Amino acid sequence: MVAGATISTDLSDTDWLDALRGIGDKGGYFSSLGASHAAVFIEQSHDVLFVSFETLFSIRSVSDTGMPMAFDICDRRGWSHLTLIAQTQDWFRDPKIWAYFDRLVDYGFFEDFDQVIFYGAGMCGYAAAAYSVTAPGATAFLVAPQATLDRGLTEWDTRFPTTRRLDFQSRYGYAPDMLEAADAAYVIYDPDEAEDAMHASLFRGPNIHPFRYRRGRAGAIEADLRNMSLISAISESAVNGALTPAR
Repeated sequence: MVAGATISTDLSDTDWLDALRGIGDKGGYFSSLGASHAAVFIEQSHDVLFVSFETLFSIRSVSDTGMPMAFDICDRRGWSHLTLIAQTQDWFRDPKIWAYFDRLVDYGFFEDFDQVIFYGAGMCGYAAAAYSVTAPGATAFLVAPQATLDRGLTEWDTRFPTTRRLDFQSRYGYAPDMLEAADAAYVIYDPDEAEDAMHASLFRGPNIHPFRYRRGRAGAIEADLRNMSLISAISESAVNGALTPAR
């Protein structure tokens, strides 16, 4: 059992990952995906799977329990959850991540769950949108996501100079296109943040619902959603069939 699991904030990053591996092995699995990424899955039921993308830094700096947010949201509801963790700012653009999701599709992993929810903010919002294509019919909640950082399409976004060498043209590359099979995608962004608003405008389609929230970039918006327990509440409304754009 992993309910109520915590990891000490005093550990090094390596020891923290080792502790999370132990928790994952007890309740599901933990997989290292190369040197910079990991996945931890906890199986509780086949009703709901909550898939979230986080960075190691954000987990360790924000969580009171030292755990990925999915543990807090899902454990008391009996939902299964899968967290993808990045140790670097690479937008999860790694062939090992592609291969991992390919394996999940080949094994019919997502088909085992009645409902699948993808969540992420900023860089992780990009990844949540991009990889949601592997679970047709999923619901996605995206906080200030980037659509792509391909310089040919987004030369107006100069915030992330280290991404110039990243490949956004190959597999799972353009996040808005990857949402075509989603049941619904909710894009929450601050219209006063020019780059975030421009990225949000690239997410188009009858299943995509934009929401303007004047608060700042992804980190500030996500902090509000966490503090007000809205990520949890929105997810539960979606599971219960009560979430509409108006609500």
